[in-house]
Amino acid sequence: MKYRAALCIFLLLATGSLNAQLSKQYHPFTGTMVFGLEGGATYSQTDYKTAVADYSARGGLEYFYPFYSNSVFGFRLLGSSGYIKGKDEVPAHEFRTTFTAAGAQVMYALGLGKVVFPYFSAGAEYTWFTPKDENGASIFEKTGSKATRTELLYSAELGMRFVLSQNISFNIGGAAHFSPDDDIDGRVSGNNNDMYYTGFAGFSVAFFTRYDSDGDGVDDDKDMCPDTPPGVKVDEFGCPIDSDHDGVPDYLDKCPGTPQGVKVDQNGCPVDSDHDGVPDYLDICPDTPRGVAVDEFGCPKDSDGDGVPDYLDQCPNTPKGVAVDKKGCPIDSDGDGVPDYLDQCPGTPAGTEVDEHGCPKKTETAKPIELPKFDETPAPKIEKQLVLSAGASFAPGRSELQKGAFPDLDKLLGYMKENPSSKWIIEGHTDSRGSYEANKKLSLERAQAVYKYFVTRGISKSRLVVRGLGPDYPVADNGTEAGRTKNRRVVINRVE
Repeated sequence: MKYRAALCIFLLLATGSLNAQLSKQYHPFTGTMVFGLEGGATYSQTDYKTAVADYSARGGLEYFYPFYSNSVFGFRLLGSSGYIKGKDEVPAHEFRTTFTAAGAQVMYALGLGKVVFPYFSAGAEYTWFTPKDENGASIFEKTGSKATRTELLYSAELGMRFVLSQNISFNIGGAAHFSPDDDIDGRVSGNNNDMYYTGFAGFSVAFFTRYDSDGDGVDDDKDMCPDTPPGVKVDEFGCPIDSDHDGVPDYLDKCPGTPQGVKVDQNGCPVDSDHDGVPDYLDICPDTPRGVAVDEFGCPKDSDGDGVPDYLDQCPNTPKGVAVDKKGCPIDSDGDGVPDYLDQCPGTPAGTEVDEHGCPKKTETAKPIELPKFDETPAPKIEKQLVLSAGASFAPGRSELQKGAFPDLDKLLGYMKENPSSKWIIEGHTDSRGSYEANKKLSLERAQAVYKYFVTRGISKSRLVVRGLGPDYPVADNGTEAGRTKNRRVVINRVE
């Protein structure tokens, strides 16, 4: 009974240890059938004073349940045969018991890496045994009994398994076999039951089965992403496919086809820092206040094209070409309440009451004001030029406009609106360092950035021409840093 109680306690501890060991690791014996052959020595603890080593051999068939863990639980069937030996010195007497056993055990194996796997097993075995004396005669027959008896013995085993290849392992271990009686040696004496020990070594062959715990078609031992949700398409490593390589797998990606290198959020969509609906990589105006309506370039809309965005414009629907102040209202130079573009009497003294044309209201004493005659002399042709330094307007090697360019561009924008029939050429220039093709490309991209700036602020595309001239037209010596700095520029010329 005490052996049975000890066995039950151990099984409970082993089961608790199994649950504690569950983790996201793959055990190579999970879901496999293993056949083994082993041989070794026996050593008895009987009523004879001196134990003598003998030998035995055994074979077994094991099965390990498919646990996704660094430990695994299973059972095995065992068959063994061998000898147990002991002797007394005074008087000289010895025995040798032949035994054959068949039984079953439960097993618990723990993984210590990829090669070493300690295990524990316990169970029972039905044993046939025949104790014989030193002359080879059956001890039981001398007492009038059958030569061979049977008993149900209990066993517990500790061992170590070393994996040599995918399906072959080398095993060593030892076991204790407990008898519920006292006659394995043919002698009943004292208060202790007989027991014997076995030590063994041998080889096992595992018939490995393919095990794919997440059902993605990639075996667990090759699966680098073992927790893929059911139905998700994976690559050869078992990881969800990410077609646009943005770091978010396709099954979670709400914005498939994102251009390579674009920063995305957790949904796989391009980041839109100012939340205006235009992603950062396309947004020319990245700091738009939240809630402001923008155009396709991410810049606040300017419906009347006066250079003041709608959300700041206190005078929407200003006619095209009319000069406005910073609030988007037509300029009223003489402060008479009539904007300049409607004022037929500019320069009215402050405080003068005017009519809807901006002219002083007539009184009985007031003399009519003579309006100037129309001057039919054609206006002379106007030429104007703006040079943007690349150092202040662009980051090195980049084509995005920086804040340093905006003051000069804003002034020129006002001039363009005051002269709606004027036409312009935007020329990009670089120094001579680097490849010629790269410089031509960069100069064109910088000229195009200026072009976009004007177009998004109401200047007609038909009024603008863009050229990328690269290093072909230097204005200073490219052999000095000062000269190269001057050569890196964008020139805006009025041509009509």
